Amino acid sequence: MTVRSLEWLRRWARLLDAEFAIPGTRIRFGLDPILSLIPGLGDLASPAFTLVLLVHGVYQRVPRVVLVRMIGNALVDALIGAVPIAGNVGDIFFRANLKNLALLERHAHPGAPPTRGDYIFVFALAGIFGLLILELSA
Repeated sequence: MTVRSLEWLRRWARLLDAEFAIPGTRIRFGLDPILSLIPGLGDLASPAFTLVLLVHGVYQRVPRVVLVRMIGNALVDALIGAVPIAGNVGDIFFRANLKNLALLERHAHPGAPPTRGDYIFVFALAGIFGLLILELSA
């Protein structure tokens, strides 16, 4: 990955997740919770950026389990954001774009191999979604 593209990815991740601060606090937020107030448009910003990160991940030979973990982070972010009002607050504290960028930077070729935590996260998420599907189909 070129330095220029990495800087671009960092700039966008920060803009979406942590560009602004609430005065008098250490709480940071980005455009993601603000854009989510706009029906339709707001729900597309983070998934579009996740897609860009995934494409870079594939190009950089990031292990598949880490790519799945990145998708899982995006799904958790989407589920949090689906809750009216509370989802916007949740978006402030669950920063999927920054998490996914950190995974990309850590595992890009040549990079660190997947950790046990990566596998645990992926299998736990798969289990949760499996249980939800069973519950909804019952």
